[in-house]
Amino acid sequence: MSSTAIEINSKRGTWGGGNEPLKASYGKLMMWFFLLSDIFTFAAFLITYGAIRVSYPAFEGPVHDFVSSNEYWPIPEMIFNAVPFLHGVHAPLVFVGIMTFILIMSSVTMVLAVEAGHRNDRQDVVKWMLWTMLGGITFLSCQAWEWSHFIHGTDAGTMMTYVNTFGETVKEVVFGANLHVNEYGPAPFAQLFFFITGFHGFHVTIGVVLLFLAFYQAAVGIYERRGHYEMIEKIGLYWHFVDLVWVFVFTFYYLV
Repeated sequence: MSSTAIEINSKRGTWGGGNEPLKASYGKLMMWFFLLSDIFTFAAFLITYGAIRVSYPAFEGPVHDFVSSNEYWPIPEMIFNAVPFLHGVHAPLVFVGIMTFILIMSSVTMVLAVEAGHRNDRQDVVKWMLWTMLGGITFLSCQAWEWSHFIHGTDAGTMMTYVNTFGETVKEVVFGANLHVNEYGPAPFAQLFFFITGFHGFHVTIGVVLLFLAFYQAAVGIYERRGHYEMIEKIGLYWHFVDLVWVFVFTFYYLV
């Protein structure tokens, strides 16, 4: 297209290839497209959770009388009630609440890193990227502990009746959880826990790797020599998305 045609299209408000639509660079647009596709994936997981959840009855008695059974859906606050180093202490959803707070605070430090990039302040970018990365690592460490505790289960276990892999009906004490049976409730409860939180944890892990790469490049002055910190903004979009998704996962799986 000639320069004259581009000028005419520009006057008419039509993008002729020489401008950035919505004042967003190619990299930012591609990140938005990726995040949009990922939204559909997480939405599919959460919709599946909702469909399976409503197919099971809820426990009808008082919360403090809850007993695990594969006949009804577990009460999350009675399952996720442990805290590291406080063995035997009943603290409903306290630990997962701490995890959520850590991830949200890492989103705040990410905002500060992006703002510092707009000011071309290399020192502040490095500082806030480091805090964001530490927040992500801490969250993953907490999630690893939660998975470990969920898999190993309680000291007493729960007497459950289930169909084993050979098609036989078995009644025995079950400890912890796997993809086939768990001591907390119906098999889909553990299956959805592993798939949903695991898929999110995978995204957080990717995010931490990206944060480290950006932290290193900012620290050695690569972005400063380029004259801009756009890469920090693109990784920030991804990190905010990961944090926002966790809010929905926390709401659907732990609270509903």
